[in-house]
Amino acid sequence: MTTENENLSLAPHQSEAHDILLDAAIDHEHLDELIEQEGLHDPRSTADERRRYFHELLRLQHELVKLQDWVAHQKLKVVVIFEGRDAAGKGGVIKRITQRLNPRICKVVALPAPNDRERTQWYFQRYVAHLPAAGEIVLFDRSWYNRAGVERVMGFCTNQQCEEFFQAVPDFERMLIGSGIILVKYWFSITDEEQQARFLMRIQDPLKQWKLSPMDLQSRSRWEDYTKAKEEMLARTHIAEAPWWIVDAVDKKRARLNCIHHLLQQIPYGPVPHEMPALPPREHNPDYKRAEIPHSLYVPQTY
Repeated sequence: MTTENENLSLAPHQSEAHDILLDAAIDHEHLDELIEQEGLHDPRSTADERRRYFHELLRLQHELVKLQDWVAHQKLKVVVIFEGRDAAGKGGVIKRITQRLNPRICKVVALPAPNDRERTQWYFQRYVAHLPAAGEIVLFDRSWYNRAGVERVMGFCTNQQCEEFFQAVPDFERMLIGSGIILVKYWFSITDEEQQARFLMRIQDPLKQWKLSPMDLQSRSRWEDYTKAKEEMLARTHIAEAPWWIVDAVDKKRARLNCIHHLLQQIPYGPVPHEMPALPPREHNPDYKRAEIPHSLYVPQTY
């Protein structure tokens, strides 16, 4: 444990790292105790604000479990798209959404750059392969909107290809909706100054340096180009059947709570009856003897 003076001097990324640990451990019974034990102070939030954040996050995650049960019970098909600039917080909210859900029902898709074969396919083809079946939720950490953003700005597609995308995507999304898919699209919005601060934090934090690719660094220098691309993308792909929703993401915690709360409002759900499972008694065979396992097979007890 650190002393009180050391707590006050913790850098924001250190406080955030402890918040991540709390995210994984919190429950209603022990949350307040854990926060008090950590005793950490984020310069941008008070202890009471952190406590409220974790309590509300846990409440919303309980609702997400109910939504998951409803999706599985009703055989719904849900797609949620998360777009935004690098370091906008998309991964953070996806992590909090999936944290307590069944990965067989709620799946995350974060595709790498297309390979040589995929570049010759219909543009939407590699995304279609990951669309949900009945009873599934798919979260796209970046999506087919790469064409309107990074591919366009970095010159990975031609102007003609980009224009073809803009012409096709409304019809493509209407087809998805017509097939029974519930489609929700989020754009995470941060300021120039906030992205600069988050990039610097990633550079300084060895646990986050992997998040910075050469492409990310180039995107920083092309802020205005990305702004123009984003504005045209939102204007041309905001359709009544699948509107864009903007998440103010400068404050990470508020962005997570607001996005999850909003998502829960987009899919009406109700309680699903569950039978309480009954644990069967363990059978005991008097002739059974447990075989000895060689000590060499055990993982060394380093800790």
